Amino acid sequence: MQPKEIAVLAFNDISPFHLSVPCLVFEDRAWTGLPSYRLRICAAEPTVGGTLRTNVGFAIQTELTLADAAHADVVIVPSWRDPKEAPPEPMLEAVRSAHARGATVVGLCLGAFVLAEAGVLDGRQATTHWNSVEMFAKRYPRVTLVPDVLYLDADDGRLVTSAGTAAGLDCCLHLVRRWYGAEVANHIARRLVVAPHRQGGQAQYIEQPLHDGRGGDRLSDLLNWTVANLSEPHCLNTLAERVAMSRRNFTRRFRELTGTTVGQWLLGQRLAYAQRMLETTQQPIEDIAQHVGFGSAVSLRQHFNRAYQTSPSAYRALFAQR
Repeated sequence: MQPKEIAVLAFNDISPFHLSVPCLVFEDRAWTGLPSYRLRICAAEPTVGGTLRTNVGFAIQTELTLADAAHADVVIVPSWRDPKEAPPEPMLEAVRSAHARGATVVGLCLGAFVLAEAGVLDGRQATTHWNSVEMFAKRYPRVTLVPDVLYLDADDGRLVTSAGTAAGLDCCLHLVRRWYGAEVANHIARRLVVAPHRQGGQAQYIEQPLHDGRGGDRLSDLLNWTVANLSEPHCLNTLAERVAMSRRNFTRRFRELTGTTVGQWLLGQRLAYAQRMLETTQQPIEDIAQHVGFGSAVSLRQHFNRAYQTSPSAYRALFAQR
């Protein structure tokens, strides 16, 4: 699906940051040649003169209501003001109606509580902010909570939830990547000056953030070098040796730095690079597999299909030169 209209449900005491996340990712960039959307900020509860309070003292203004979200291709709940508070019934009904008509419904951060309260997550997987996972699990036992991921697709991608705060950016960029391919998502990420791709399976809470530039610690430098040399047969032992660390210490420090294992991190980097090559080159699948480090076209197809539920050839046909 390539959405034309995206409705973001706003409410009183909303966090301006959470509201800004979908606005930044899905703003109209038609003048740059990127996909354009009709982004609508809709009040999810009654207002006085279209005014909604934020949780930091200033107000936002919108003349749109839930009725204006009734035909949106995507409905986003950017957060919720208090996980202990039940959302208003009209807001819940808007979420149910959107899901029933086939729209993509997204709950960023505590917005997952709204989707769960509406019942659309029953029998499906979801995630939310790590600090609220216990409350979520107790309140919604019919939802399979996955607490250690950045974002999660369910119901063939029509239900999407994310972890807290910055993971909302990862989630929205993931949606752009799914609709328009890696190059479009990467272009938007560069404009926002954020990482273009963090795996959805990465841990929510990372002890130590990555250093983006040169001059960081030796593990950060190692990651930069590895990304530039993905065709080589990397493994835990060879990478640990390169930074002169024991296998045990390297494993611990790597997880602290990235939130995941060496194998999972390498797989994510190779898949992301394969996506870009499929979109921007005409190289044969076998050559791409060698270049990104999978070794063979068979291995690339297996991993690609498992991750994206499609083949490299089908992905290229859909996204190449878009």
